[in-house]
Amino acid sequence: MINKNSVPPALITRDWLAIERTKLANERTFLAYFRTFMVFLGTGLTIIKMHMFEKVEWFGVVLVIMAPIVLGIGIFRLLKVRSIIRKHYNV
Repeated sequence: MINKNSVPPALITRDWLAIERTKLANERTFLAYFRTFMVFLGTGLTIIKMHMFEKVEWFGVVLVIMAPIVLGIGIFRLLKVRSIIRKHYNV
């Protein structure tokens, strides 16, 4: 039986590698959000600037407005998961 006041057991190599994989997965997820941000922004600006898309210019505006929202969600999630990992594993 483990006492609450006892020192937690030291992490073994397998545990450290699992933590590192979790950190890398968190970063990959952020990069997916960033990639989506770039696509939304680029597509939105292209639709707005090209004259042959005048009928759907509103869609370009929607994409440009959504782009920073997606980036904000990605940054928020990156920082939140990073703090959870640090708090849970004391890394």
